[in-house]
Amino acid sequence: MSFLEMYQLPILRWLHIVAMVYWLGGEWGVFQTSFNVINRKLSMDERRRHMETAYRIDILARTGIIMLLPLGLHMGHIWGVQPLGGNWLVGMWIAFAVWLGLCWSAYYYRETDTGLRLTKIDEGIRFIVIPALMVTSLWSLFGDGPLMAETGQKWFSIKMFFYACTLVIGLKLRFIMREWTELFRQLAMGENAEVEATLDRSIRFGRKLAYLYWILILTVAFFGAVKPM
Repeated sequence: MSFLEMYQLPILRWLHIVAMVYWLGGEWGVFQTSFNVINRKLSMDERRRHMETAYRIDILARTGIIMLLPLGLHMGHIWGVQPLGGNWLVGMWIAFAVWLGLCWSAYYYRETDTGLRLTKIDEGIRFIVIPALMVTSLWSLFGDGPLMAETGQKWFSIKMFFYACTLVIGLKLRFIMREWTELFRQLAMGENAEVEATLDRSIRFGRKLAYLYWILILTVAFFGAVKPM
């Protein structure tokens, strides 16, 4: 037995933990940085530096949330709760590598129109992934779906459903961060009370969503670690 065959599952589990840490920690970092982004007592240059910091932290969270899905599906196949393996897993990893590359490209060009277009494509992918995950998980739990959902296996479908719920909130938070870029472009042209008020409302709403986001992230982690059902 080769090293990779022997340690495949532990390595995948380790990467899954790392992705979860970057996801949860990154969201906390963006949350804290947002307080300075809307602080009108700071100069515009200082606020833009804090926004840049938020984006640099957020890309790690975005990477983590994307990587969790292929890692989870791969481990699910090893555990026998996800039946698709072989070439399907290879194709899955290629697809997610492309998605991750798109995400990083959108981050790299974030201050340009190209970056905004790439961000919208990234968001569009989520509109496909989210319903696919929700239908698959619920179908498996309450019908005859593709995932194994017998006693002791239901945790995987439940975890997938809650993960899809986090993607919904994450998508809304992506909208909010994209709005930051657009609003700061307007503020760069001069003081604008209306734009400031919009930015303030946007970030405050995002903070409220963040609390629910963290609860769901911890729920996903719980079902993955404890496997209670």
